[in-house]
Amino acid sequence: MDGECFQQFLDWLSVRLGSDHAILQIDQAPAHTSSAIVWQEFIIPLFQPASAPELNPIESLWQALKKPLKNQLFSSLQALRERIQEIFDQLTFEQVISLSSYNFILEALFYAASY
Repeated sequence: MDGECFQQFLDWLSVRLGSDHAILQIDQAPAHTSSAIVWQEFIIPLFQPASAPELNPIESLWQALKKPLKNQLFSSLQALRERIQEIFDQLTFEQVISLSSYNFILEALFYAASY
């Protein structure tokens, strides 16, 4: 991904948000930090520290996903895809929230809501 693709994503997100606000947690990849990126005022970037993947909410979700796959062999890529889909289908909304809700994200949301 490059800055142009990221800008297209931000433009798409802007349209979808309408008059809502969003806090977008992102790493410090060059595409995310480029001075050419145009940030809409209602999209607030929340940059995670450099080299800190453990702060990325998706990492906790990946860890939960990988646990039931441990020590399993699959006869094909399709069989692996089907097993991953089964695991995702079993996740509840509450589980996803508990795996991906970090205090610093919640604090940022409360801060943004105070505007």
